[in-house]
Amino acid sequence: MLTNKRSSRYSHVGILVGLAGIAIGIVTGFLVGVSPLLIGLPIFAVAVVVWFFGKFEQAVIGLLVLRSALDTFSAQQIPSAFAVGLSGLALLYVAVSLLTSQAIKVDRFWWFFAGWVALQGMWVVLLPLGGLGLDGTYLLEGVREWTRLFSWLMVYLLVMQLKGKLKPQTVITALFLSLVIPLIVSSMQMFLPPSLLPSFLAQGSVNTGELESASRIRGTLGHPSTFATFLLLFIALTCWKIGNTPKRWPWLCLLGLLAFFFVSTKALTMTAMLFVFVLVMIVPKLNLVNLIGGFLLLGLVIILFVSTEFGRERLGSLADTPLLNPDIEIWRAILLSWTDGNSFNWRIAQWHFMWEAWKNSPLLGYGLNTASYLTVLKNEAHNDYLRALAEGGIVGFTTFLIFLAAQVYRLVNLMSAARNNRSQQNFCFILLAVFTAILLGMLTDNIWKHTTLLFYWWLSLAVAGWDWDEIGNSQQMDRSPLCH
Repeated sequence: MLTNKRSSRYSHVGILVGLAGIAIGIVTGFLVGVSPLLIGLPIFAVAVVVWFFGKFEQAVIGLLVLRSALDTFSAQQIPSAFAVGLSGLALLYVAVSLLTSQAIKVDRFWWFFAGWVALQGMWVVLLPLGGLGLDGTYLLEGVREWTRLFSWLMVYLLVMQLKGKLKPQTVITALFLSLVIPLIVSSMQMFLPPSLLPSFLAQGSVNTGELESASRIRGTLGHPSTFATFLLLFIALTCWKIGNTPKRWPWLCLLGLLAFFFVSTKALTMTAMLFVFVLVMIVPKLNLVNLIGGFLLLGLVIILFVSTEFGRERLGSLADTPLLNPDIEIWRAILLSWTDGNSFNWRIAQWHFMWEAWKNSPLLGYGLNTASYLTVLKNEAHNDYLRALAEGGIVGFTTFLIFLAAQVYRLVNLMSAARNNRSQQNFCFILLAVFTAILLGMLTDNIWKHTTLLFYWWLSLAVAGWDWDEIGNSQQMDRSPLCH
């Protein structure tokens, strides 16, 4: 009986592999017909699949580490191809596991996540049916956004399959390898003349002013703000490592290095996010050491920020907005935004136009990823809550808030359940502090569009939900003066 079952399983896998081979053959023939040079793509895909199933743990970690180096090639659609490919590998893994009667590891939050992603598909379906504020012309935008959301779900799923095979500390430590290429590129952008850099790595390739492009770094992540939020997450992970390792000085050095690069992005909103992160970190255990550590980190960031001409210019521009100048009314800020180059006044104008656009389709909005088409400024909302309201209407905005609240609840619940494991509890608290900062950043920026940040966020959230005692975890230290 047992032999028959095994034969049946292998037969199913053989059928699946055969069908995959037929599909690859058809695709190969098509690509060769288009261009003989494209024949290498199916060969590469086969090699990745073989590696994925042959060395599963190493392949998953390798693919996760690789993601931080891809945004530079957005014009070539490499990040999109990576997301589709990773999702395909995850689905293939699920299919093989089901055919071979192997367990697929998920948790309750994954099911909630999957339900939310499925619900977002409603806006993709309604768009060509005329149920939203725009027509089917924008269907591709909706499909692209939904695919991006689905890829996060698949990242969570793949990481869950490592549960019980690798220690949580091992996975988290491996993530720091994803810093290598972005920091190397950042160093090149800071210390090498633009003439020595490839055009896609030079700061000036971003559509910004001369002063801004000459003073901001973005690593491999496409935009300084995107790079800054990525660094903020790893600053948090570094804080956790400092509190959970007997040898702290390498991690303290890394923390200083990340703070230096963070400030070099000249991202004012992200600096406010860092302030919130540190505040959340030190308030629960407020003592002299934590207070000094928090103020030292924030003081270093502020000093470095105002030490440059661009940093002083960014702070000075706040005085020409309704925020710090009561003599400037909202309507005047909107008019000034066309000529003064003040990004804060520009944001006020964009929010006003976005709000007015939402009023024309209040219930279901205009569809996923349509915010940049809704105003005369033709740009992103720079406020994720307003974006959710305009793109999803009242219904979509409500589901978005529920989804955010569910993540907070998940982390608080994990902290409560991990009372006997201080390492896991501190890790969940670190993530909660980061998420609090993200919620603030969403007020004035497009954090929801920071795909790389959220890629590693979902990876970290999946690891946080593991049973950290499952494979003999014994690291339960509580030593950090700042990072608890």
